[in-house]
Amino acid sequence: MTKDEELNRKVGIHPITSATREFVQIFKEMGFTVGFGPEIETEHYNFDALNVPKDHPARDMQDTFWFPDGRVLRTHCTSVTSRHLDNGELPIREISIGRTYRNEATDMTHEAQFHQIDCLVAGEDITMANLKWTLNTWLSKYFGSDGSSEIRFRPNFFPFVEPGIEVDMRLTGEDAPEKLRGKWIELGGAGMLHPNVFKTAGLDPKKYRGFAFGFGVERLAMLKHAIDDIRLFHNGDLRFINQFKADK
Repeated sequence: MTKDEELNRKVGIHPITSATREFVQIFKEMGFTVGFGPEIETEHYNFDALNVPKDHPARDMQDTFWFPDGRVLRTHCTSVTSRHLDNGELPIREISIGRTYRNEATDMTHEAQFHQIDCLVAGEDITMANLKWTLNTWLSKYFGSDGSSEIRFRPNFFPFVEPGIEVDMRLTGEDAPEKLRGKWIELGGAGMLHPNVFKTAGLDPKKYRGFAFGFGVERLAMLKHAIDDIRLFHNGDLRFINQFKADK
């Protein structure tokens, strides 16, 4: 046992750290790589390359932290998607996990800083069925329901996907958390990449297709561990962290 593992057993492991490690392990088993991008992002990669119109409300000061030089604190990890599509190296199966920022008031379910997991799959012959399988496999493994989970899609609009969907999950396995078992839970947004996203990256949208989704890491950890206030993740209280021990 390493010193870090021994320390985790004594003082606990932060649920964001634990969730991130689990996500990386699950997606690597499915053949994904892990991508990274800067937290201080250009307007191009955060908005323009993702088909977000100039007059979209998300660009406003109340939603985005802007720097005087026009850069922003990234509002989503989808900016990593736009950067890696710009490389033009397809096919790609990649996740990125990191801090994101929104200029909004904090409460039990909202924070100005939070973590997001973003997934990108792009290549030829990618379909909505691939998206649904990926989500089902990942969520079943994370929530420990031995494959006994259901995913449903509801139509929604996001500038960088078409069609866009909201994703709900219901766990039905006997080992699923009792508070979640059998209940539909809204997780986040997803969809098939908009043709304009491929065009901006210099890729042929008639040849390539793909999907993307972005979910809040804190939201998923709250559901798994029955945490009722997102602010607990960031207040530095060791009494909260010490409740979560390393599994190994």
